[in-house]
Amino acid sequence: MTAGQTRAEPFTVILAHGDFPQRPAVQHYLFAAQRIICCDGAAVDLLQFGLQPDLVVGDLDSLPAELDGQLPGRLVRVSEQESNDLSKALRYCLSRGWTNLLILGATGKREDHTLGNISLLADFCVQAPELKIISDYGQFLAVQGRRTIPCQAGQQVSIFSLHPDTAITSSGLRYPLQEMRLTRWWQATLNEACGSSFTLDFSGPGPLLLFLASPELP
Repeated sequence: MTAGQTRAEPFTVILAHGDFPQRPAVQHYLFAAQRIICCDGAAVDLLQFGLQPDLVVGDLDSLPAELDGQLPGRLVRVSEQESNDLSKALRYCLSRGWTNLLILGATGKREDHTLGNISLLADFCVQAPELKIISDYGQFLAVQGRRTIPCQAGQQVSIFSLHPDTAITSSGLRYPLQEMRLTRWWQATLNEACGSSFTLDFSGPGPLLLFLASPELP
C-alpha cells in the first residue's frame, strides 16, 4: 500500500515522536484512522496539528505536565526502561487485539532513533503482519518468507537483510537477485520495480526489511 491509499478495514495509527508528517497524502492517515495512539511527546505534535490522541503510551517523560489535565483517562504510563516508547505502544496495541497497525513519525530528528524504530518491524511483524512505517518519503515493511508486493512501475525499492546468510531471490525488479546474500546494508538498495508487483523469496532466517519510495516523489 502506498501513501495516500485508504485501507478497506479499520486501522490504528501509532504516532512516534520523530518528524511529524508534512505531506497531505501521509497526514490523510491521521484522519482516516479508527484510533491514534501517541508515543509520549508525539501527543504535543498531534494537538498542535489540531487532532486529539485516543491514548498516549510511554514512560511519559517528554509529555508536558500541563497535558495531564487536557487528556484525562488517556495516559498509559509504562515505566520500564528496557524498551523505547514505540515498543511500548506496539505491545499495548497488540494486547488490545489491534493488529492492523500503521506507524507515522518514526523517522527523522535523531538517526539512532530512526534505525531503532525501523528495526522494530522485524520484532513485531509476526504478530502484526500488516505493520508498516510510512514517512513523507515512502514506506518500510518487513517480509516473512515468499511474498509478492504490489507497487508501481518505476518505483524504487531497497532491500535490507538482518542476517548475512539469508539467500534472496527476486522477480519483477530491474536488477534481479539470485540467491544473493547481503553482507552490507547498501548492497540491495535503489532497485526498481518493473511492473505492478514484484516477488521476493528467500531461504534462511528472516525477515527482510523493505523500503518502497513514494512513487509521487522524484
